[in-house]
Amino acid sequence: MTALLQVQELQTFYGDAQALFGVGLSVAEGEFVTMLGRNGMGKTTTVSSIMGIRPARGGRIVFAGQDITRLPSHQIARLGVGLVPEQRQVFPNLTVHENLVATAHNRLRRPQPWTLQRVYALFPRLQERSGNLGANLSGGEQQMLAIGRALMTNPRLLVLDEATEGLAPLVRAEIWHCLGALKKTGLSVLVIDKNLGPLLRLADSHCVLEKGQTIWSGSSAALLEARHMLKESLGV
Repeated sequence: MTALLQVQELQTFYGDAQALFGVGLSVAEGEFVTMLGRNGMGKTTTVSSIMGIRPARGGRIVFAGQDITRLPSHQIARLGVGLVPEQRQVFPNLTVHENLVATAHNRLRRPQPWTLQRVYALFPRLQERSGNLGANLSGGEQQMLAIGRALMTNPRLLVLDEATEGLAPLVRAEIWHCLGALKKTGLSVLVIDKNLGPLLRLADSHCVLEKGQTIWSGSSAALLEARHMLKESLGV
């Protein structure tokens, strides 16, 4: 499969403190990939570097054949990387409808673009809450809105940081169901989450981070075989 995203020997700092020491991962066209590891191991920092929020000082990030290592966030987003950030960060004073249309664009001229109707079909609850302010939604509804908002940018790659953290079991199940539906559309997905069960069913491949480094990568079948060896690193 053709690589859509390639992260090579990524090194990132917070001031003088180094957080990433050579992270590597790749996401192919149409592939569902997870980034796993305990808290504080560099997963969110990796996402921040991919998005240009926390620029890398070393290594290389290539998206769709273009080196994006030094690009600002808005240019990376315009190239087709859609982010669902940790803690959702929906616009609290905008309605569901306004949150969705605020980011709507089809810069890449996708033949079947994401529209309000498609997002509402994926998340019927958002249509029911279309007039509600973002601040008045439940955590699960905010996560659905954050995913819908990212889809309205019509990305080539959807990145989710802590996809189901803090959500009730039924809501988590709904999010996983919708992510499965997105995978079937051929959308490339990179997910950070701690729920191994759904990830093993959905994902094509996984990478495990520890202390700012990629220590393992492989398929779901390989992860099942290596699970006991990686137990401490996975935090389960």
